[in-house]
Amino acid sequence: MAAGGTVGIPASVMDGPRVAVVGAGAWGTTLARLVARVEPVTLVCHSPETAARIVATGRNETRLPGVDLPATVIATADPAALRDAVDLVIFAAPSAHLREIVAEARPHLAPSAELLSVVKGLERGTLLRMSEVIAEAAGVPVERVAALSGPNLASEIARNLPASSVVAAADLALAGRIVDRLARRRFRLYVNEDILGVELCGALKNVVAIAAGAVDALGFGDNGKAGLLTRGLAEMTRLGIAAGANPLTFAGLAGMGDLIATCGSELSRNHRLGVELANGRSWAVLERALPGTAEGAYTVRAALALADRYGVELPIALEVERALFEGKSVKRCLADLLAREPKDELADFGGWVARLAPGDAPGSGAGQGFAATPRGAGSGPRSET
Repeated sequence: MAAGGTVGIPASVMDGPRVAVVGAGAWGTTLARLVARVEPVTLVCHSPETAARIVATGRNETRLPGVDLPATVIATADPAALRDAVDLVIFAAPSAHLREIVAEARPHLAPSAELLSVVKGLERGTLLRMSEVIAEAAGVPVERVAALSGPNLASEIARNLPASSVVAAADLALAGRIVDRLARRRFRLYVNEDILGVELCGALKNVVAIAAGAVDALGFGDNGKAGLLTRGLAEMTRLGIAAGANPLTFAGLAGMGDLIATCGSELSRNHRLGVELANGRSWAVLERALPGTAEGAYTVRAALALADRYGVELPIALEVERALFEGKSVKRCLADLLAREPKDELADFGGWVARLAPGDAPGSGAGQGFAATPRGAGSGPRSET
C-alpha cells in the first residue's frame, strides 16, 4: 500500500485518530463515518486510488454511493497510519483476504489497541472464525479480539436508519468498551460473551441468504420462503450446538435478526447472488460481476467441512454449494430439498437442553457449554451530530 491523504482535517485533530478501520468497502466506510461523527478516524484503503478518490471527493462513491463522509475521516492506503490508532482497530476486509491484510497491518498495530472483527465468514482450510484469523495473523491473544455482528446492512446505517447489532467477546469488559465507543442513538449495540455463536451466525446466515434469493427469484411464495428461513435457522443452530455455542445466540440479533435482514433485503449481496443463480448465471461470471463481496459463496465449503467435523447435516448449505460449484440447477436444488424425508422438527431439542444445563463453563469459542444466557445490555444513547 502506498500513502494516500486526508479529507480536510482540522488542525485540532491532526495529532492522530485513536480509532482506525481497515477496509474501505461499504461496511468499513459506513463504520468510519459512524466513528467520525464523534471523533476522527483513519480509514485504511486497499489501494492508493481508492484513498485518493475519497480525499478528492469526500465520498466512497464506488462502495457507498451518495453518502458524504465527515471531514474527520482520514483516508489513506498506508498501513503505517495504524500506529496512531492506540485504542481500537476495526477490520472490515473480505474474509478471503483477511489473513493477508492483517499480516500487513501487524507491524503497525499499537500494543494497546483492541481489535474488532466486523467480517462474517469462515476461513477455507483452517475453518477458523474471523476473530481467530485476526488473532493468529496479528500475533495477539484471541481474547484481545471482539466481533460485531447482526442485521447491519451498510447503506441503511449510512443513511442514519435505526439498526441494532451485538458485540461479542469472551471478555465482556472488552465488548462493553467497544459498545461505549461505537454505539449511537440509531445504532444500538448489545453485548454477548458467546463469540463462537455470534461469529457462526454471521457466517452461516449468508449461505442461507443465497438460497433465499433463489426462492424469491423462482416465485416460491412467502410460505416457501418462511419454511426455508426456519429450517435454515435450525441448520445454523444445529451446527452451533455441536460446536459448543449458546443456542439462544441463534435466536438473537446475530442469528435470527441478521437472517431476516439478509434473506429479505434487495440490499443483500448474498440474496442477490441467489437471485442471479436462479436466473441461470454462473458463479464464475457472478464472482467478477457482483458489486462487493457475497461472503456466503466463500463460506459455504468451510461451513460444510465444519459440519463434517462435528457430524452435523447442513442440507441447505449442501445444495447451495452444488449450485455454486457443481453446476446443479437451482430449481433442481430446491426440488431436492423439498423431497427430503420428513423428520421430527424438534429432533435437536435434547442438545439444546443439555447445553442449557446449569454448571457448564462459559461458551467462549473453545467448544464449551455455557452457564447463562447471553447478557444483552442497552448501550445508552450517544450524541448524533
